[in-house]
Amino acid sequence: MKLRTLTATRYVTPLHEGGSLPAIVEADDDGMYVLKFRGAGQGPRALIAELVAGEIARAAGLPVPEIVLMELDADLARTEPDPEIQELIKHSAGLNVALDYLPGAVMFDPVAEKPAADLASNIVWFDAYVTNVDRTARNANMLMWHRRLRLIDHGAALYFHHSWDNFLERGHDAFHRIKDHILLPFASLLREADANMSARITPEIITDIVATIPATWLTGASPFSSTEEWRAAYVQYLLRRLEQPRLFVEEAIRARSLLV
Repeated sequence: MKLRTLTATRYVTPLHEGGSLPAIVEADDDGMYVLKFRGAGQGPRALIAELVAGEIARAAGLPVPEIVLMELDADLARTEPDPEIQELIKHSAGLNVALDYLPGAVMFDPVAEKPAADLASNIVWFDAYVTNVDRTARNANMLMWHRRLRLIDHGAALYFHHSWDNFLERGHDAFHRIKDHILLPFASLLREADANMSARITPEIITDIVATIPATWLTGASPFSSTEEWRAAYVQYLLRRLEQPRLFVEEAIRARSLLV
C-alpha cells in the first residue's frame, strides 16, 4: 500500500483536544487536514500508532478518515504568534501524520446515537486487538459525520512499543482495559466480530501497513540494529495478537457480561 505525502502550506488553528496539540492545516492539494505533530509529547511513536492502527482499521472495513503523511517546514512557525505553537512546529519539521478534516463533524454521543451491534462489536474487537486505551466515555475519539460514525485518534494504541521488553510475550495480553470501552454495551456480537475481523487482517496486510512507517520515526531506545528489524518486530507483535487463543476476545466478552 502507499500513503499520499502532502506538504502543509498553512497552519490554520489548534484543536484543544488531547495532549498532543493537533491542529487544522491546509495542504498543497488545497485540502484541510488534522495534523498530528512528531514533536509533541508522545513523540513519533504516537504517529506510528496513528498510522498503523488507523490503516488496520480501514483494512478491516472500519470507517476511518484518510490518513496521509504531511511534510512540515519549520518556516511555517514564523507567522504564528503563540510561542508554544512556534516551538511545536519547529520541533516537528519533517514528516508528520495527518487525517482528512471532516467539517461539521460532532463527537459521538452514546445517548443520542445507538450504533448497530455488528459495527459496535467490530470496533470493540479492533480496539482490543490494537490495545487502544482511548475510546472511553471520557474521550470517545469517534465522530458523527453525515450521520455516519468515523474513528479518529489512535495515537494511544499499540502502547507495547513504548517499552520493547518481552514484547512478543505481551502479544497475548488480554487487555483488561476493554471494560472501559464506550461501545461495549452495544457489542453483543463479539464472537461474530472475532471471526469476521481476524479473517480480514491478513499477514500480507499487516506487513504492507508496517512498511509505510517512515524510517525517521523509528528512533529512540530499542533493541533493534536496523529499521528492518524494527518493522519486523511490529509485524511479529501484530501477528502474535491474532494467534489462538485470543485472550483479548475472551476478556471483552467477560467484561461485557458484567454490564448486562
